[in-house]
Amino acid sequence: MDYVEPILTIVSEIYTLIETVKANKKSCQRVFGRVKSLEQLVRSIQQRGTVQVSDDVEKALKELNSVLKSAQTIIDKYASSNWVKLILKSSSHKEEFVIVNERLNETFQLLSGALQLEHGNALYMVYVEVSKKKDDEDAGTEDDAELKDLLLENMREQQEKLDAIKSDVEKLIEIMNTPRKAEDNRMIKQSDLQYERKPIMKTATSEVYKGKYHGFEVAIKRYTEPVNKSPREIRAFFEREVKTMKQFQSPNILRMYGISVRDEDGPNPQFLVVTEYCELGSLRQVLDSNVELSWARKAQMCLDAALGLYQLHHTGERSRVHGCITSSKFLVAENFRVKLGGFELAKTETSLKRSKIVESRSSCYESPQKLNDINYEYSDKCEIYSFGIVLWEIVTRKIPFQFCSIEQIEQKVCKERSCEPFPDDCLDCPEALRKLIDDCREYDGFHRPSAGVLVDELQVLVAQLKKQ
Repeated sequence: MDYVEPILTIVSEIYTLIETVKANKKSCQRVFGRVKSLEQLVRSIQQRGTVQVSDDVEKALKELNSVLKSAQTIIDKYASSNWVKLILKSSSHKEEFVIVNERLNETFQLLSGALQLEHGNALYMVYVEVSKKKDDEDAGTEDDAELKDLLLENMREQQEKLDAIKSDVEKLIEIMNTPRKAEDNRMIKQSDLQYERKPIMKTATSEVYKGKYHGFEVAIKRYTEPVNKSPREIRAFFEREVKTMKQFQSPNILRMYGISVRDEDGPNPQFLVVTEYCELGSLRQVLDSNVELSWARKAQMCLDAALGLYQLHHTGERSRVHGCITSSKFLVAENFRVKLGGFELAKTETSLKRSKIVESRSSCYESPQKLNDINYEYSDKCEIYSFGIVLWEIVTRKIPFQFCSIEQIEQKVCKERSCEPFPDDCLDCPEALRKLIDDCREYDGFHRPSAGVLVDELQVLVAQLKKQ
């Protein structure tokens, strides 16, 4: 019951904030409706008095406390006097409402399940009504129309003083006017692609080129190994995988444009995979560079990465995992926006490689369970451990278990149950961030947080650091 009073305090503060919201009012109200239903659940627990709650209920309350803090942070942004500046910095306000509503839905299910609330229960039915996705989308559309007017009005008022904001506002409105549904992934004609002769990156099996597709800068991966599949088989793989990839339309997941075939009728056809271009390269490349990264910037990069992972784990009816989380699988775009990549068209890419060529996973990212037993079933909990290593890299900018052999890594992780420590130059790392990273690297997967919890906690931390 330790979380009941803090939760009700946050709910009360959200009620107060709702009255002062200046933009995205309908979307904030949609969040508010969910919060009200959750409040009733929490008050039903409070009315039990001294009756001991189960561990499942306590765990659900802990997660709800985290989600509500995240929701409060988002609503506070639109109640702030400088809301225009905050929107211009994020440019993905719809995404944050989608995620916080999903998280509130998840915690309602978690808490109602722990309380054994039946689907026919009146409170359950009320929550189903207030959480309809179609109504969320309608609210977002209406907010967008109002937001455009507010931004234009603000632009007129500030025109003489803030010419820089004018261009940003116009750019944001242009983005908002762009259809939300992304163009379907497709088979791309060679004539629609332009690319430089010199690759920007090489691996053992491929070369990556910077190019253009319909005016957009793209990355084009060309496989250099002989292909043991026919173009027809590759197309069949591609069509199946496209159906999966269409689900992932997120600013924190690398966009996939399609696949192209050179010399399709020749003896050695070449296959090109076309994706969004990220100008700063991989996350590991950025961390190895001399660019200065403040704690606020590092926390935002951690949040971006967590958002990509959350979307992957929670999109679609079945949970999906990446399978190979490392700092090289995240790409960094303009303004240090981190995007999850390295899994798009995974089956298609596998089919493009010779079967005996297998990309080995780096042992430093393996969970203790996978290191102990190669046949251990890979799960989202294994993935969270790997992600914790990536977060540690962002904070420290160091390479995990550098110069350690696989045997030494197994000794430290499996037998000694230890993690890479934070170096002395990270003593000023925010405690909340340090704790999150340690939680991800817990030996027992049961104690590792979900991607949703990471998003909740990091959103609050980022908001706090930006205010400093």
